[in-house]
Amino acid sequence: MVIIMKKMSSVTKCVTAAVCMALCVVLPMAVHSIPNGGTLLSPMHLPVLLCGLICGWPYGLACGIIGPLLSSLISGMPPAGPILYGMLVELAVYGLVTGLLMQFVHTGKWMADFYISLIAAMLAGRIAGGLAKALIFSAGSYSFKAWATAYFISSLPGIILQLLLLPALFIALQKAHLIPSRYGTR
Repeated sequence: MVIIMKKMSSVTKCVTAAVCMALCVVLPMAVHSIPNGGTLLSPMHLPVLLCGLICGWPYGLACGIIGPLLSSLISGMPPAGPILYGMLVELAVYGLVTGLLMQFVHTGKWMADFYISLIAAMLAGRIAGGLAKALIFSAGSYSFKAWATAYFISSLPGIILQLLLLPALFIALQKAHLIPSRYGTR
């Protein structure tokens, strides 16, 4: 199988990553007007996952680290401490894993590549974030129940949003020729 995807320039990737980092600041501000909106909808996850999927692992990783730091510095969300540090680990892994898997997974069907990369990154990021909180940032006071509740139950609307919205955004960006098509013309 030959991948026909044209490469994005490094400038385009940098600009796209910068926009995603800015969205890491803006989206939480918009969502936090909804009671418990940050927890329910996980607004920072969307731009970090999208950055990794579009730009690759170095940019996704950078977005996963810089985005939450900028948001914390500018808006105070997430607050410094275990919440911020756990999110840094989680989002960095999201950007890293989505980018790596989109680089190495080639099933011949872009949707399969996309969902394999997205779901694996969502699981890896949640596991890494939970482990970081349990072992480092909230050592001794973070339980499996707290992890499952925070990363899967409370954030279920955000998980569903990510699984539905990210492919739609990816398709729209391809159709608008803002990102190259993965396997030629669609």
